[in-house]
Amino acid sequence: MAIVDTITAAPRAAAPTAQRRGWLAALGALRRLLADKEDTGQVFEIFRALNGKANQRNYARLISTPEGGRIAYDHVELAPLLMDDAWLDSFAEGSVGAAYRRFVRSESISAEGLAEVSRQGQGAGALEQKHPLAWFGRRNRDSHDIWHVLSGYGRDGLGEACLVAFSYAQTRATGWLVIALGACLRPRTNRAAVIRAIWQGYRRGKACAWLPGEDYVTLMSEPLEAVRARLGLTPPTAYDAIPVGQREPQPAGM
Repeated sequence: MAIVDTITAAPRAAAPTAQRRGWLAALGALRRLLADKEDTGQVFEIFRALNGKANQRNYARLISTPEGGRIAYDHVELAPLLMDDAWLDSFAEGSVGAAYRRFVRSESISAEGLAEVSRQGQGAGALEQKHPLAWFGRRNRDSHDIWHVLSGYGRDGLGEACLVAFSYAQTRATGWLVIALGACLRPRTNRAAVIRAIWQGYRRGKACAWLPGEDYVTLMSEPLEAVRARLGLTPPTAYDAIPVGQREPQPAGM
């Protein structure tokens, strides 16, 4: 009994709790995001306001998969790895890792930069807790640019909107849906083509394998095109059909 008492009396980290949906806060953050797509902090404000129990549901799905239990047990933190230049430089050309390396360096972005933005704002500390659900939230955050590489969507306004719709199909997190709908409403001269591309992003996310269940560390060394074929990631034809110069929205005027 002494051992049991010691175990049950040990302090435990509290689970990150799902907040009630705050639509007013989310819509305010959406307006700011649509006015400036680089204001990434608004994305996390929308998530905190709307995503509810999506993180818990997806974590439960992860540990129900054949490899998910091991991935959760290992609880690898992606951000430090993705910030390790020597690790990134070790990947051969044609691999997912090499494509990721080229993507983040050409865009002058980093996993730590995104992590730092996520730590700002009310309630942001929940993501830093030593808890499996918090780890899973960090993992989803840090894999965002890996999803850019896998999906073939760039960081232009349209590419982000397509990946948002893709991410909603993968996670069923309401925040992603609201951002995608907001992107469809932006003033554009080519709105019909843009909506087709965003809709295709959703359909691609729904049709392919569940990316949160992937072992990203192993995946990074695999050939990019082989990984896309294995995951069922078809080319983003509707996005590719829109000229690069037409992928940014017109000023929102908000």
